[in-house]
Amino acid sequence: MESILVMLRENFPSISPPETVEFIDIVQILLIAVFVYYFMLWIKSTRAYTLLKGILMIVLFLLVAAATGMETILWICRNLSTVVLVALVIIFQPELRRVLEQLGEKKILSLVPFDSSKESDQKISDESIDELVRAAYEMGEVKTGALIVLENTINLREYEKTGIEVDARITSQLLINIFEHNTPLHDGAVLVRNDRIQSATCYLPLSDNLSLNKNLGTRHRAAVGISEVSDALTIVVSEETGRVSYTLKGAIRTNVAPNELREQLKKLQDPGLARDAEKKRRIWKGRDGIEKTPEK
Repeated sequence: MESILVMLRENFPSISPPETVEFIDIVQILLIAVFVYYFMLWIKSTRAYTLLKGILMIVLFLLVAAATGMETILWICRNLSTVVLVALVIIFQPELRRVLEQLGEKKILSLVPFDSSKESDQKISDESIDELVRAAYEMGEVKTGALIVLENTINLREYEKTGIEVDARITSQLLINIFEHNTPLHDGAVLVRNDRIQSATCYLPLSDNLSLNKNLGTRHRAAVGISEVSDALTIVVSEETGRVSYTLKGAIRTNVAPNELREQLKKLQDPGLARDAEKKRRIWKGRDGIEKTPEK
């Protein structure tokens, strides 16, 4: 222990205990503690948790190297410190991007004049919700696979461009025809913005979350993937079982009833209600998690 303390003093001479502790010091400690707490909760709910454990193993090895006097290894690490910082940014790039997106969703930026994250105040109508629910469960009855992404506040034009433009009013008949087997538009996702189907056959990012149920197929992983990089709600109809699921905020709910799906779609009309529900969920669960309802 003494050797570790000596090593820390030699490598970090600027760090020394303060002579007096003031009120502002206590405030800073509390703020740092809160930041570290929520940072760890966020890390634990992403794939970065596994990477962080690997980094901690490396740090532990360096402490052992310092305690045992492995000067060559310490010299190499000191000279590679800048490279390591750049490597960490590259490794954690998806997670860092998601954090910045979440910060951009905060209301503090709503007064900025060039904030165009939501181009229109128009919400999805009750008629469109009825058509979406009807289409999902009618396709479920005949086991027609479907993937419907409903854009919320984060713009999804980069994924919209990967598909074929449709620009049509939402109707259950149109959605059923799009996802019908052996039709040109059935493969991929349909992207919905407000009350219109914008495009079909869109490609979505697949989730690599290792906590997902292994029984979930590519369609469900794509739905979770788009919910991890945006605040979109995605409806999924299983081609194997006909069960209807939805994804939101990186979580998936499988085999949901029509009333539950309708309730989630209603929250798109009232963002305040959705935020309140999200706060309550985080209070009870402590972190964003994946609902592990098995897809049989």
